[in-house]
Amino acid sequence: MTPKLPRRHGFFEHYEELVGTWTRRLRNRQQAEDLAHDTFVRVLESDSAAVQQPRAYLHQTARNIAVDGYRREDRRGAMESEAIDESVSSSGDPEHYMHAIQLADSIERALTELPLNCRKVFVWQKIEGLTQAEIAERLGLSKNMVEKYMIRTLRHLRDRLEGLYP
Repeated sequence: MTPKLPRRHGFFEHYEELVGTWTRRLRNRQQAEDLAHDTFVRVLESDSAAVQQPRAYLHQTARNIAVDGYRREDRRGAMESEAIDESVSSSGDPEHYMHAIQLADSIERALTELPLNCRKVFVWQKIEGLTQAEIAERLGLSKNMVEKYMIRTLRHLRDRLEGLYP
C-alpha cells in the first residue's frame, strides 16, 4: 500500500506552469525560478492543508512575493533618490544635481564590474549600514575576508572614478 502524501504535495504539479507564467511576466527565467522557489518555501511553511485551489493559491502567493520585492526595490530607489535630492536641494544648483546623477551612474557601472560578493559587501555596509561582522555572518565568511572585499571594492571605485570627478 502506497502512503498518501499530504494535500500540499499537489502544489508541485504546478511548478512548470508557475515558472512559465513568471518567466513571461519578468522576462527572466532565473528570476522566475527564484520566485517559484520562494513561493514553494512559503507554501510549505504555511498551513496549506486547507487550500482548496492549489494552483490559484500558488499564483497568488507568487504575485504577493513579487509585489513585496518590487516595493523593496522602490523603497531602495526612493532612498537613493532622496539622498541625491537632498544633496541638490542644499546647493540649489542644477549642475550639481546632474553631477550627482552622473556620479551615481558611474558608481553603479563600476560596481557591476566586480564579483557579486564585493558588490554585496559594499551595498550592505555603505547603503544598508550593516557591520562587517553582520555581513560576514550573512555570507558565511570571516570578518577579515569581508574587509578584503571592501578594500578591493573601494580601490576599484577609486580607479574607475578618479579621472571623472575632482
